[in-house]
Amino acid sequence: MKQKVAVTGASGYLASLVQRYNGDKFEFVRVSRADVDYSKPQEVRSFFEGLDFDVMFHTAANATTADCENDPAGTHLVNCDSAIEIAKVCEERGKRMLFISTEQLFNGKSEPGPFDESVEPSCVTNYGIQKSEVDAWLTANSSNHVTLRLSWMFGMAMPGVRPSPGIVGNVLRAMRTRTPTMFTVNEKRCMTYAQQLADNFASICELESGTYHFAAANGHDASDGMSTYECARLVASKFGYGEDEVERYILPNTERYADRFRDFRLDAGKIARCGIELGTFEDNVDHCLADFGWA
Repeated sequence: MKQKVAVTGASGYLASLVQRYNGDKFEFVRVSRADVDYSKPQEVRSFFEGLDFDVMFHTAANATTADCENDPAGTHLVNCDSAIEIAKVCEERGKRMLFISTEQLFNGKSEPGPFDESVEPSCVTNYGIQKSEVDAWLTANSSNHVTLRLSWMFGMAMPGVRPSPGIVGNVLRAMRTRTPTMFTVNEKRCMTYAQQLADNFASICELESGTYHFAAANGHDASDGMSTYECARLVASKFGYGEDEVERYILPNTERYADRFRDFRLDAGKIARCGIELGTFEDNVDHCLADFGWA
C-alpha cells in the first residue's frame, strides 16, 4: 500500500514537480489555499487533525520578500505559526514532517560560505527569520522531521508545472526578448535544478530525522565560486548565445549589496553522505538543458 503524502501548496512549482514524478510511489493528498487559510493557525490545526496522511510535505508559504517586510505579523501567521501548528499535529500523531526551509537563513552572515548544518543561522529579512523559527522549533521539539534548506531552485515549464523565477528562466527570457537584464555581482549563492528534488523525493522521505542542506555546489570556499552575474553569463553561453549577445543582455548589477557582499551558499555534504548527490551548478544547468532539448 502506498504511503499517503499530504502536500500543502499543492499547486506550487516544487509540489507539482514532486507529484508529477512520484505518483507511482506515493498517494498524494493535495491541500491548497482553497482548503485552509494559513493566516488562521487554529483553523489550520483543526484541518490537519482531521486529515488522513502518513507524511506531511509542507511547501505552502508566502515567500514574497516585500510581503514579509511590509506585513511581518500577517506573514508570520502563514510562514511560522501555522507551520508550527502543522508540526505539532504531526508530532502528536506520530507522522513524519517534511519542511521546506531556505538558504535565506544565512543572508545575514558576514563571513563567507558555504555553510553546513552546524552553522548558526543569521537572517536579515523577515522571510528568513520566520523560516528560521520553524526550523528551530522542529529541531527542539520534533522527533520525526526532515527540514530541507533549499538553495534558489530553477527549472523550465512543462504541462501542469509552472516554474518559479530561477536563473535559467530569467536568463532565457532576457536573451529571447532581447531585454537587457541586471544580475547581482555582490552575491554568491547556490542554484539547483528543481528536478533533483523530485528525483530524490523517495530517498528524502527515508532520511534520518534532522536538518539537511539541499543545494548544488557553487565553489568550495571563500576563494572560489561564481557570483550570480557570472552564473547568468554561464547559462547564456550554454544556451548557445555568443559573447556579444551575452554582453548586451546580461548586465552586472554592482549596486545591489554594494554595502556588504552577501555569500549564503550552502554546503550539502551531509545529504551527499546519505547518498543524495546534487553535483555542481554547472552540472545542474547541463542536466536541465538536456532534459528540455537544449543540449
